[in-house]
Amino acid sequence: MSEIRVRIAPSPSGFLHVGTARTAITNWLYARHTGGKFILRIEDTDAERSSDDMVQSIVDSLKWLGLEWDEGPYFQSQRNELYQTYIEKLLASGNAYRCFCTPEELQVKREAAQKNKTDYKYDRTCLNLTPDEVQQKIDAGMPSVVRVKVPEGETVYEDVVYGRMVKQNKDIEDFVVCRKDGRPLYNFVVVVDDHEMGITDIIRGNDHQTNTFKQVLIYEALDLSAPRFAHLPLIIDERKKKISKRDKAANASDYGQQGFLPEAVVNYLSMLGWSPKDDREIFSVSELVEAFDLKGINKSNAMFDQVKMNHFNGEHIKMKTDHELAVMVAPLMVQAEVYTKYGLETRWQYLMEVIGLLKGRANVLGDFVERGEYFFRAPTVYDEKGAAKHFLPENVERLQVLADRFEALDKFDHDNLEATLKGFAEENDIKTGQLIHPTRLAVSGMTKGPGMYEMLAVLGREETVARMRAAAEYIREKASAK
Repeated sequence: MSEIRVRIAPSPSGFLHVGTARTAITNWLYARHTGGKFILRIEDTDAERSSDDMVQSIVDSLKWLGLEWDEGPYFQSQRNELYQTYIEKLLASGNAYRCFCTPEELQVKREAAQKNKTDYKYDRTCLNLTPDEVQQKIDAGMPSVVRVKVPEGETVYEDVVYGRMVKQNKDIEDFVVCRKDGRPLYNFVVVVDDHEMGITDIIRGNDHQTNTFKQVLIYEALDLSAPRFAHLPLIIDERKKKISKRDKAANASDYGQQGFLPEAVVNYLSMLGWSPKDDREIFSVSELVEAFDLKGINKSNAMFDQVKMNHFNGEHIKMKTDHELAVMVAPLMVQAEVYTKYGLETRWQYLMEVIGLLKGRANVLGDFVERGEYFFRAPTVYDEKGAAKHFLPENVERLQVLADRFEALDKFDHDNLEATLKGFAEENDIKTGQLIHPTRLAVSGMTKGPGMYEMLAVLGREETVARMRAAAEYIREKASAK
C-alpha cells in the first residue's frame, strides 16, 4: 500500500471553525496512525473574502492543537498558472467547452423554468459551437466561462463511511469550472491540488458529498484516478442544527483563552462522529493515534455538548502533574492580579500544593484562579447565603476557641486538625458540621471547596488562625450593628 497522504484545506475567510478543527484532527490522526503525511493547504482563491489575518489565526489554532503538518502551507492563490494548464487540458480533451452565454440570458431561462415550474438546467447552448465560432467570439472580446460536459449515465464513488454513492448524470448540469475572468472555481482547483499533491484519502464533512460527484466527474474528464473519500457526520447543536460560525462553541481558537487544554479539545472533537471499539472516551493524544481507525466513523450527526467538553477537559487536567499545571496557571493568576509573578516564583512549592488540592474539581484552568484566590489573600467578603446560615452569634466563641486550639497544635496537619475539631464538637455536644461550615466560610469565604482539613493544612497555621479570628470579629460586629 502506498503512503497515506491527507490534507486539511481551510478557507481563510474566518477563524478555525470547530467543524474544520474536527476534520483537521481526523486527518491528522489518520496520517499519524498510518505513518502517512498530513498536508496544510490554504484555499484562498476567493480573494475578496480571504484575509492574511485569518490565515495566521488558522495556522496558530492548528499549532495550538498540536496538529503539526508535514508539508505546506500551500496557497491556491499562488498556483493559478498550474490551474490554467489543466483548464487547457480539459478543453483540449473535449470534455469541457467555453460558454459565452451572458448572465442576463441565463437569468431569462431560469425565470422561464420557474414560470413553467420545472427545474432549471443549463441547456448547452454553447456546446456545439465549432472551433471557428469559438475563436470568432474570443477575437470579438466576448467573455466566456468553461463548463464541464457531463456525460450520460451515472456518477459513482465509494464512501468509506456511507458506502456506494450514486447520482444520475441527468440531474447534474454542465457546471462551470472557470470564471469569465480566468479564475478557476473550487471544485476544479481542489481536484488539481489533490492530484498534484498526491492526496490518497479525502476526509471531510458530509456537506461536501454533493461536491464530490462533480469532483469525480472532473477526475474522469482529466483521466485521473480519484482518491478515496470518507465523509464525516455534521456537528449539530442542542437544537439539532448545524453548528454555525456565529455559535459560541464554533471558534476553536477561543478554547485556549477559555482555559482548555489542547489535548482535551483534540480528544473531545475526535469523538464527535468517531468512536473506538470499546466504550472508552478519555484518551491521551498518543492513545488516540494508536486507536484511530476510519471504520470507527459514524454516519449519525454528532451533537456538540459544552458540558461534556468541560468534563473532558477536567479529566485531562487531572492527568497533568502539579508542576505542569502550575506553569499554565501562574500567568493567569498574575493576569487576574491574584498574586505577583515574583511572589509565585518564590512560593512555587506552595502553588503546586494549592493546585494539587484543587485539580480534582477544576474543569478549566480559570477554575484554579477563581477557586484558589483565597489561598493567596484572605477573603474580604463572604458568601452571602453561607454567612446568613453559618455566621451565627454562637459561632463567635466557637471560632475563637477552635482557632486557639489549632494554634496550639504540635503538628498542623489533616489528622490533628480533624481530631481537634471533632473533640471540640463532642465537648460541646454539637455536630461537626456546625463547626466545619463556619470554619470553611471563615477561611475561604466560600461554602464549597476541597476537603477542609487538607485546605487548612495547605494554608498553614498562622493564616488559618488569623482568618478564623477575623471572621469571629466580623460576626460580632454584624450582630452588634443590628
